Amino acid sequence: MLRYESVGMRYADGTMALDSVSLQVPRGQFCVILGASGAGKSTLLRMANGLTAPTQGQVWVDGTLIEPAALATVRPRIGMVHQQFNLVSRATVGTNILSGALPVLPAWRACLLRFPAELRERACQLAHEVGLLPEHLHRRVSDLSGGQQQRVGIARAFMLSPALLLADEPVASLDPRISRDILTLLRDQARERGATVVCSLHQVDLAREFADRIVALRHGSMVFDGPANAFNEAVADALYRAGDSASPREAGSPIAELPGSGPEGGRRAAQARPALFSLGEAR
Repeated sequence: MLRYESVGMRYADGTMALDSVSLQVPRGQFCVILGASGAGKSTLLRMANGLTAPTQGQVWVDGTLIEPAALATVRPRIGMVHQQFNLVSRATVGTNILSGALPVLPAWRACLLRFPAELRERACQLAHEVGLLPEHLHRRVSDLSGGQQQRVGIARAFMLSPALLLADEPVASLDPRISRDILTLLRDQARERGATVVCSLHQVDLAREFADRIVALRHGSMVFDGPANAFNEAVADALYRAGDSASPREAGSPIAELPGSGPEGGRRAAQARPALFSLGEAR
């Protein structure tokens, strides 16, 4: 589904953000990219939707090479959930969710924010699925709590039923209880739709709890790749130890082999369709 081939990123000032990272994420897997701030997690995710171009190597999504000519075709198949939510705070919840469909709208509809009825219906359904109430749809995003705002962000990310979802530190600004709620929601929504998730985190406990697979980065290099239950205390201590030389390999834990299977294929039973929330008439 997602393939990185020896990707590297060196900035103009000589800073090496990523150093020859090769990685394959199969369809349906919940893969956590784990590491401290500055490890290269965000750079790796941004390469997958073309927001950052590697200075070496290639990135492929579902058999398509990520390059400028392919972005218009590839990006509608990729959803994104951001650390700081990246919502329009003065706009309503409904408008923010609907904005996830802008890439497929004709230019005149996108400029005027005139969404067809089927997209309005989908936005209402997604709002319900992520736990928002009907009255939330017409409220400004700025009036919501952080956890509610991230629910809006998740609903927006699924507007076009993406095959790949990139979540860049989606719970970094949330407390532990709400963080688990949001990651549970993200995982369940992805599994219901058969979507692949690549999620960057810095919290070891959350990575162990939610990941099918953990890929750990340190100073731009991959130092661990394996199932979540293989990421032990020695690996965690080495990953976050002060000093440039520390790595899980030095702690006696070699890079694990890529797990052979993705997440469980089970899906939750379909629930009765709720009454649709109104977002107004299509124009």
